[in-house]
Amino acid sequence: MGTGAGDRLRMGARRLRTLDVRVVDVEATGLRELNAALHAPDVAQHTPAWRIVNPHGRHAIACGIDAAITVDIDGHVGYYCAGMNQRATVRVHGNAGTGVAENMASGAVIVDGDASQSAGSSGIGGLLHVRGNAAARCGISMKGIDIVVRGDIGHLGAFMGQAGTLVVCGDAGDALGDSLYEARVFVRGRVASRGADCIEKPLRERDRAQLAALFARCGETGLDAATFRRYGSARRLYHFDATHRGAHE
Repeated sequence: MGTGAGDRLRMGARRLRTLDVRVVDVEATGLRELNAALHAPDVAQHTPAWRIVNPHGRHAIACGIDAAITVDIDGHVGYYCAGMNQRATVRVHGNAGTGVAENMASGAVIVDGDASQSAGSSGIGGLLHVRGNAAARCGISMKGIDIVVRGDIGHLGAFMGQAGTLVVCGDAGDALGDSLYEARVFVRGRVASRGADCIEKPLRERDRAQLAALFARCGETGLDAATFRRYGSARRLYHFDATHRGAHE
């Protein structure tokens, strides 16, 4: 049976897409060489799409990118994957170790599996989407990043969170929002306990709109913003209270 014109066009398009993506085998190339190539000043112009194979849990893969490129990582990664990311879209087709998207400024990082502790820590912008679960200290010291976790998170989520949004579609562990500043926290499931100065607040219409926009950005479907609860700072830790000075001595 001959191949029709439509089939030939589709096959040609698939070959073109393959040629447009630079495939890097970390086993053969080495991590330092890979990251140096991703940091090239003209990388977005000449190589906008990357596929990294055989990561085998290596640390700091795709760290420090500052370009509007896409990077797909086929497998599990170690510590600080996509740390300090700016503008790039990095997708991990597996699990991620400690500090994924740490100190991210912009762009997006997607983890198809689970993330270890301190996911999105100190992030000042961009979007981290964990499609599985995240461990302890998710969003610790967040400063503007948006984090959406499809599953559960461990203890001390958004600890000392200063700005940004943490959305947990499952359950949250102990001490949620401990010492929270102005970061926004939304949880759909059970909260084991709230940390110091973290209180539940009314879910407003603008909160529902914000959640709906985040879900659309992540491609998450079947989530009703009205089923989430909002948590924030009671703002009791902002100033020294002289009447309680004995507690600070």
